[in-house]
Amino acid sequence: SEFYIRACNSCKLIIYMKLNSEESIDLIRKDLNSIMQISILLAEQIVELFLMILMGYVIVKLGLVTDDDSKILSKIVLYIVIPCVMINAFQIDYTPDKIQGMLLALVASVVLQVLLLIAVWIMGKVFHLDEVEVASIYYSNSGNLIVPIVTYVLGGEWVVYGCVFMAVQLIFMWTHGKYIISSGERIDWRKIVLNINMIAIFIGAVLFLLKIHLPEIVDGTLRAVGSTIGPVSMIVTGMLIAGMNLRDIFTNRRVYAVTFLRLLLVPVLALIILKISGLVTWHPQGEKILLVTFLAVITPSASTITQMCQVYGGNSKYSSAINVMTTLLAIVTMPIMVLLYEKII
Repeated sequence: SEFYIRACNSCKLIIYMKLNSEESIDLIRKDLNSIMQISILLAEQIVELFLMILMGYVIVKLGLVTDDDSKILSKIVLYIVIPCVMINAFQIDYTPDKIQGMLLALVASVVLQVLLLIAVWIMGKVFHLDEVEVASIYYSNSGNLIVPIVTYVLGGEWVVYGCVFMAVQLIFMWTHGKYIISSGERIDWRKIVLNINMIAIFIGAVLFLLKIHLPEIVDGTLRAVGSTIGPVSMIVTGMLIAGMNLRDIFTNRRVYAVTFLRLLLVPVLALIILKISGLVTWHPQGEKILLVTFLAVITPSASTITQMCQVYGGNSKYSSAINVMTTLLAIVTMPIMVLLYEKII
């Protein structure tokens, strides 16, 4: 039964003790193999991202384009690619079980975003963080990594719960994120509500609730454009890095401090919040749904922050440096966080 499976999963140590040593070793090996597979997948995804960054770096160094040309690509990502991702994410079958699962993912995402926002605000006061550092610590790069990771670890049908987190984060990003990146510029709620990304979320949600599936040619177009979010975002990062001194990236102590907060402290806080909340009991598959949400939280800093810095006048080169460092080290931290999740939740 589901209860028996859940009980077994939460008491693996007891099971290992009751089995004979050979069976116990086999079970431990399976757990370690699972962690290794996640690590390998992360390594492959991150190597791909770094190759994309290298492409952007090379075309600037060859003189084909300048690092300032990346602003055009940033606007394309913010105003065309991301809206396509959001609308396409809601093009799934409407079922009561799916609705219940999405509700759990929505509540978990909102709770995490609100409480982590407070936590990061406190970090900002304690460590005297600037606006780029706060945004880089708070916002995760879920859009580029969550889909392939969830597809491999849990299966394609679980990706929608990651998209719920992406939608919630997008709302925070275009309110709180835009506010701090633009150096405290007064929030214009009319512009936020009418922002193309917010409109895309609304359209996607309405289509889902009304059980409307777009024609295949339209859906295919949205899917194709949305699939470019990773490559284009990384190419922009590479173009910006080409205009920087690499020594500044790897010798900047603040970059390492921000990386620690983004990849270790924030995930641990998220794990504690999920454990205390008791949300795992809301759905028969609550453990897996919350794992998807947790995976979205523990990814590197959001590359979208770099694009927003370019558009709204933030320090885009510093944001790129943080993005590169967190992406590089996430290959080590993410499997560790998944292991902690399996042991604690």
